Amino acid sequence: MVSVAPLDPGGYVVATTFLRDQPVFAVGDGSVVMLSDSGERRITMHEGGILAACRTLEGDALITGGDDGTVRRMSAEGVVETLAELPRKWIDLLAAGPQGSVAFGAGRIAQVRLASGEIRDFSQDRAVGGLAFAPRGLRLAVARYDGATLQFVNATAEAQELAWKGAHKGVVFSPDGKYLVTCMQENALHGWRLADGQDMRMTGYPGKVKSVSWSAKGRYLATSGANAAILWPFFGKTGPMGQQPLQLGARSDQLVTHVACHPEEEVVAIGYQDGMVLAVRFSDNREVLLRRPGEGEISALAWDGAGFRLAFGTSAGEAGIISLDGSA
Repeated sequence: MVSVAPLDPGGYVVATTFLRDQPVFAVGDGSVVMLSDSGERRITMHEGGILAACRTLEGDALITGGDDGTVRRMSAEGVVETLAELPRKWIDLLAAGPQGSVAFGAGRIAQVRLASGEIRDFSQDRAVGGLAFAPRGLRLAVARYDGATLQFVNATAEAQELAWKGAHKGVVFSPDGKYLVTCMQENALHGWRLADGQDMRMTGYPGKVKSVSWSAKGRYLATSGANAAILWPFFGKTGPMGQQPLQLGARSDQLVTHVACHPEEEVVAIGYQDGMVLAVRFSDNREVLLRRPGEGEISALAWDGAGFRLAFGTSAGEAGIISLDGSA
């Protein structure tokens, strides 16, 4: 049984996640809405809008970047602190790393704030498109024009440069650390096998890929940008090369705008342009309708740790919690 508990976030939902089992929604107006057993709470994070948000690896805090040039951290208890400031910059890139580190970027600037408060600079000659930390070790990937740069944050070792022509707008490591994948400005993904730098080209999208999510065991990378969720296989020695991707939740008239893989099962939640949300199982393409079409496209999706609740948000300011066991 599926039930939906609606929420009025008051604006565009930039991101959603769960902090210690509490749903939180980062809203474009600069606020965060928290839900708990005691009710709804709204906390102002930025003087302007929130441009990016992500959860810490420990799952105990939300990191946000704003158009007021600040990076802020909100604990699960709602306590807000400023981590960094870049005056007159719009901080629209964030990544949470190990040991309490946070990467953030704006324009050509890419920096890492360590838990000690020290800030280290990894800025580029061209605009930065994305930031990501490796699953093991304090290693940062910076997506940029014509490729990506990998650098150990705490070491003086020479950076590893990965080249591919074009603008790279987002970046993720595979959970096993063997692959790096970027979202291109064009309608494509590009990947590298890090052991030898082998290129991997993933094309055929009618739209830009703006949302990606690794499956629970890291066997598939789910992506938006088509009229179905495209899941590229990353098992085997050559990753997706020579293998056909899964196409789940296909609709003839709507593009997928957001994807979120289940934390334990080979199931993906798929959000569409018209606000609809489906859950689809990898093995047999079985679909479960989680939310009917509404106002705005799905702009945010996140499962709780147990995989029983799914938080969603839209570009038109609709949001809620979908409960798969009927207890929304």
